[in-house]
Amino acid sequence: MSQQNNISVQIPADKLTRIESLLAELNTELAPYLISLTSEQKQGIYKMGDNSIAFVNKIVGYINTNPEFVPPFLNTDDFKVDVAAVGQLSQIAGIAAQLSDNITDTLTLSGSEAMTAALIYYNSVKQAAKNSIPGAKTIFDDLSARFALPSRASKTPKP
Repeated sequence: MSQQNNISVQIPADKLTRIESLLAELNTELAPYLISLTSEQKQGIYKMGDNSIAFVNKIVGYINTNPEFVPPFLNTDDFKVDVAAVGQLSQIAGIAAQLSDNITDTLTLSGSEAMTAALIYYNSVKQAAKNSIPGAKTIFDDLSARFALPSRASKTPKP
């Protein structure tokens, strides 16, 4: 029985170098416009989904048509800049998410097939070691470290 091969990706070295360069360039181009939030910061802020984006865009329209309801402490210029950023970044995020998902899926399938092939070889070596085939035990001992459970160190009470 042969192993099923659903994917066979070989990115040429020059393409990989170019891709890495383009990604680094994108990162550099976007860096002045992006921030990084801590987990704690993310917990304490509103998150915008599709319904919220529609709501916020309606507010922009109402601010333009009914400015009499804008409280004096609301900076509408800053608000409009934030709304525009959401639109721009949403486009970029969608493209980046699709790219990320496709890379992750390809990585997952390639990794799965590589691990399956590795386990086929490992089990062959394991069987060869059980049958005392010369050289197999050394390979098996080396490879079996991957499956070794962490040793339970005896806990001695502290004085």
